Amino acid sequence: MSIRFDDKTKIFQLNAGECSYVIMLDSGYPVHLYWGDRLDNGDHSYMLKMTQRSCHNAIPFEQRPEFSLDTLPQEYSAWGRSDLRKPAFEIINGNGFDVVDLQYAAHRIFAGKPKLEGLPATYTESDNEADTLEIDLTDHISGITVTLRYTAFNNTNVITRSVTVKNQGSDTVKLKNVCSAMVDFDRYDFDVITSYGAWAREQHIERIPLHHGTVKVDSRRGASGHIHNPYLILCDHNTDEEKGKAYGFSLVYSGNFEAGIETDMYYNPRAFIGIMPERFSWRLNPNETFTAPEAVLVYSNKGLGEMSRTYHSLYRRRLCRSAYRDKPRPVLLNSWEAFYMDFNEEKIVELAKQAHNVGIELLVMDDGWFGERDDDTCSLGDWNVNLKKLPNGIDGLADKLSEFNMKLGIWFEPEMVSPKSNLFSKHPEWCIQVRDYPMSMARFQYVLDLTRSDVREFIFNSVSDVLKSGKISYVKWDMNRYMTETGSLNLPDDRQEEIYHRYILGLYSVLERLTSAYPNVLFEGCASGGGRFDPGMLYYFPQFWTSDDTDAVERLKIQYGTSMIYPLSAVSAHVSESPNHQIGRKTDLSLRTLAAYTGAFGYELDLGKLSDAEKEQVKNSICEYKKISPIISQSNYYRLRSPFETNESAYMYVNDDKTEALVFYFNILAKVSDRLDRLTLFGLDPDAFYEELESGKRYSGRQLMCYGINLPQLHDFEGRYWHIKRV
Repeated sequence: MSIRFDDKTKIFQLNAGECSYVIMLDSGYPVHLYWGDRLDNGDHSYMLKMTQRSCHNAIPFEQRPEFSLDTLPQEYSAWGRSDLRKPAFEIINGNGFDVVDLQYAAHRIFAGKPKLEGLPATYTESDNEADTLEIDLTDHISGITVTLRYTAFNNTNVITRSVTVKNQGSDTVKLKNVCSAMVDFDRYDFDVITSYGAWAREQHIERIPLHHGTVKVDSRRGASGHIHNPYLILCDHNTDEEKGKAYGFSLVYSGNFEAGIETDMYYNPRAFIGIMPERFSWRLNPNETFTAPEAVLVYSNKGLGEMSRTYHSLYRRRLCRSAYRDKPRPVLLNSWEAFYMDFNEEKIVELAKQAHNVGIELLVMDDGWFGERDDDTCSLGDWNVNLKKLPNGIDGLADKLSEFNMKLGIWFEPEMVSPKSNLFSKHPEWCIQVRDYPMSMARFQYVLDLTRSDVREFIFNSVSDVLKSGKISYVKWDMNRYMTETGSLNLPDDRQEEIYHRYILGLYSVLERLTSAYPNVLFEGCASGGGRFDPGMLYYFPQFWTSDDTDAVERLKIQYGTSMIYPLSAVSAHVSESPNHQIGRKTDLSLRTLAAYTGAFGYELDLGKLSDAEKEQVKNSICEYKKISPIISQSNYYRLRSPFETNESAYMYVNDDKTEALVFYFNILAKVSDRLDRLTLFGLDPDAFYEELESGKRYSGRQLMCYGINLPQLHDFEGRYWHIKRV
């Protein structure tokens, strides 16, 4: 097995791919010894370094003055017993105190990976893919047992962690903080990489040196959010794309989160990731359990690129579950920027005909098909067809499109309700709200209370009523506002701080039912663009609308940043009009096309406004994309030049057997009398020969990876790509 326990040394060694993770039991506490390059089996106890620090560091055992929980590199620190650093676990026990002392009680090692009840998580398709270690830690005073679960994947540098809490005592306790993973490091010389952003400016990369105090990203908005993404990366100062060590922490969760690292007075960093403890509590009655979401830990000694490719492969193959998981996605046309809400059946059918003529396979009817929806002030929640716009209904529209072999997709925003709607008139109590306080409005809508079973049933039935005819091939599931006045009229006063997590659990239960009931529908997630692009949603949606900003130049940064953790198959990217609707930039159709080739490719414009020459260009581009889409959706991704650091962006895809590759290069702003440049490639077979298909030129893999390809001199906002194939 990839996990072993030495009863003599009390050491657990987890081997995952080419890395090892080592834990030792010392005086009842699980101690973190090591995470890095793979080790031989042996006695690693010497790795625990302890010394008597100061009289200010409390000690639990008088006979061991060097043993202080405040300096011990712990696997899972609990608050109150003398560790005054950032805790992984906090409770208020039945007596109103916050002390908890978690000590080893038992452990189990077994093949495979169990599911997390009610939560998305990575999975295995056979038990021989991974092994799992469970360590039970018990507080004998309160009766709380915390089970730390580690799964080591055999063939990749991935260790997942999750935590289950069970109340085996006689009193109700209140959970205040249940971190999914914590790692204490014994070195300080790290950089920290996170992402930041806003609406239409998601996933920008920030890299700073680690410093004393706390570096943290988080969300308290009810969703993972535009501002930060639920991941954290630690790396050496000299780590780049292809060399150096990197440690990735990614949370499979879609709600409030925090991910950070705190450095103590002795230069010891503690990384942590999990549910945001602010505004969180959970009443745990006797014999009840609580499960925290999964954290996915990835180690790389070959740079950030290898770390990203590990996440890409795992999330593409062992997190996404859709029937489309391993398939190229259909090329679609979304009606939003073509018509917004000003459309009727005739317009949609005409747009679909034009789309079919250029090779598009799927027409998505966006917002505006239901209720009395002509603008964003009304009708969310009234998921009945607007017969003034669609006199033959959705099924009738689908039948018309099928006459020329076009599939139909549809937009929903099921988690929301408009105050001007029949649903709100009937059920104002169904909204997230706090009694006696007015509800704030955002985008003329409120949030439905998914902690309620009646609301969840309504959402499932509303969407199912549209899908059950079998004539809808695609659903875009949107979410366009965060939570305010966050309370539930359905929960007692002492459980109001549970609402953020209960909402996400309710959302997951609805998505589980829908995606299971309609396995052949392609579901795409959206939250005003990338406002909830996270691993939790990828479990249900194999692709996500990455940003509402469709400008090709801005998308170079957004998509590059997204690739730090997420597979490109999940990145939905569309060609839109010029000037761009969000920022007004004018760019050539060829640039917009190349930028949108990144992942799940589509269009978002009125084809009727294009010239005949542009339509022919679109037709040729779609034909080309269909040839290369298997490489884009299922290959290994290499970042070559960063738009955050240079005036360029470049990346490449290499298939698993290294027989084909696609290389993309973009020049953002041209320079006068600039030097002639070249682009060094990665991931090829050095002993093979490759042909660049357009020119017919041949190169050895070693040439391409040692010297590279010569770059053309390009104008402003101009791109180029090369398709190379092993001879």
